Amino acid sequence: MRVLLTGHKGYIGSVMLPLLLAEGHDIVGLDNDLFEGCTFGGRSIFGDIPNIPYIKKDIREVKLSDLKGFDAVVHLCALSNDPLGYFNPEITFKINHKASVNLAKLAKKAGVQRYLFSSSCSIYGDSGTELVNEESKPRPITPYSASKFRAEEGISKLADSNFSPTFLRSATAYGVSPMLRFDLVLNNLVAWAHTTGFILLKSDGLSWRPIVHIEDILRAFAAVLNAPQDLVHNQVFNVGITEENYQIRELAEIVKDTVPNCHIEYSKDAGPDKRSYKVDFSKIAQTLPEFKPQWNARRGAKQLYDTYKKVKFSLEEFEGPRYRRIKHLQENLNNGRLDKNLRWRNIKK
Repeated sequence: MRVLLTGHKGYIGSVMLPLLLAEGHDIVGLDNDLFEGCTFGGRSIFGDIPNIPYIKKDIREVKLSDLKGFDAVVHLCALSNDPLGYFNPEITFKINHKASVNLAKLAKKAGVQRYLFSSSCSIYGDSGTELVNEESKPRPITPYSASKFRAEEGISKLADSNFSPTFLRSATAYGVSPMLRFDLVLNNLVAWAHTTGFILLKSDGLSWRPIVHIEDILRAFAAVLNAPQDLVHNQVFNVGITEENYQIRELAEIVKDTVPNCHIEYSKDAGPDKRSYKVDFSKIAQTLPEFKPQWNARRGAKQLYDTYKKVKFSLEEFEGPRYRRIKHLQENLNNGRLDKNLRWRNIKK
């Protein structure tokens, strides 16, 4: 297929791109380089992200002409996760909700047949200790999760015989990427252990969270792209492994077992985290048997630790703007490179 991959320079996109190219797809990227300079280790230990044709544009400014000639859109671009959502809720909704729906409308008008939307299991919000599935009522409790669910609702209404969206609600991602992020729970805990010798929990650790390696997320998207259209038409799939639901304190114990000579500490103000959900991932396993996830938390923690040792980054780097998306944005707002709407000023052009 000829595929438009939005956010191809991001945490997930930079790993998904080589996979889709290896499968023979013709890929064009779309990215506004909002996180330029955030490559892991300065120049990634992975080498350069593959050089493909790409549209350098804010997702809010996409035009019909940008969508012409594609068979599918894989839409990853977003202000990702809850901390970024709280950073500016209004812009989060404009990018994650309105721009995503507008992109789908333009894609449909341009004759694009398939539209894969990267959603999130976080839309289940505070769902207790019972397993939730794709039929469960979403309970988004943050701007990020609410923006994802509203986008799902808006895009789903566009589905017809000529336009086929699919919604992939991924568990909390972890794993190594050229654009590594430390604002994800397992990535974060391993980084704390590696740089300080202790694992800092900022909550009481009792909340539940499903986690999934980014490479397994990519396998899910590839499986949907390769599936017969009627099998995935306007369908929602939770992306992950049912056995990979953990309490945060369980993840901390896994990290303690992985990183030598470290111990667990709780912040002085550690309290309950309302974001707590356990997710059933049986639908994707049954519907798309070619989707075969290969990672678990212990293997992922070891991959992260081994990679961190190679790069030898410090606590200051770990906590700094290169790997903390909010700090990176705030730095560029403060120095005037970004305006208040998170658009590059003319000096960037």
